[in-house]
Amino acid sequence: MSEGRSRLTRNATLLLAPGLAVVMGVFILPMLYILMFSFQDKQEHFSFGNYLLFFQDPYYIQVLWRTIKVSLLTVLACLVLGFPVALYMAQASGRMRGIVTFLIISPHLVSVVIRNFGWVIILGDKGWINNTLLQLGLIDKPLKLLYNELGVIIGLTDSLMVYMILAIATSLYQIDGSLYKAAGILGASRLRTFFSVTLPLTLPGMVAGTTLVFSLSMSAFVTPALMGGTSVKVLPVIAYEKIMTQLDWSLGAAIAFLLLASTIALVSLFTRLIETKRYKEVFNS
Repeated sequence: MSEGRSRLTRNATLLLAPGLAVVMGVFILPMLYILMFSFQDKQEHFSFGNYLLFFQDPYYIQVLWRTIKVSLLTVLACLVLGFPVALYMAQASGRMRGIVTFLIISPHLVSVVIRNFGWVIILGDKGWINNTLLQLGLIDKPLKLLYNELGVIIGLTDSLMVYMILAIATSLYQIDGSLYKAAGILGASRLRTFFSVTLPLTLPGMVAGTTLVFSLSMSAFVTPALMGGTSVKVLPVIAYEKIMTQLDWSLGAAIAFLLLASTIALVSLFTRLIETKRYKEVFNS
């Protein structure tokens, strides 16, 4: 028995070896190399100066907070707008579900740069929204919908909501229909059934979607650069400017790793809080 198990382990290791080699060569080693840069000063001596500079400069702390705030608001927007779509997909017929899935995925067949330029046209001072509101007499001057945090959140929500919808929909598909019948027999209203059955059993999908959207928002570069302009600086943009414009690889690498560390820490804290509280059994089932 032990010989057969060791053979299975050896075969599994051999099967994993090519993938592990690729991950090691194209991800882990380059990341370690950049990490080494973050602990070097301009004379290439070992130093914590880059990290000290980051935490001692109020500007970088403000940028970090803005990055986290924009990411959290993007998650909230994706959750509020995406949950009804996922709920409809779960209740729709197979054909309609396929159509809706195609509709939410199809925008991603277009480059994110082109989609963002489309939003620039729509949200600009002379864009479709402002022109319509001005013609209707609802506003006296154009609304500031672009080159601010609101514009970045709109762009990120457009790009990332598909992940939230599909993650939540996957959890909704797995809910046993007999649970709804049991809730109805016990006299639960539709609202009570939603909060007592649907919402708790959808939490794994919500957590997965939140993790994906938050992580991708924290690391987003193109959308904040195009829709935020020079007014909304986030950590990925700052890291790019330090490395590519100012050629300060050490500080840029430090900023990149602080971004990575803060993302992992916040995601881990969120999942830990959710999975150890009231709905712990939902994640263990």
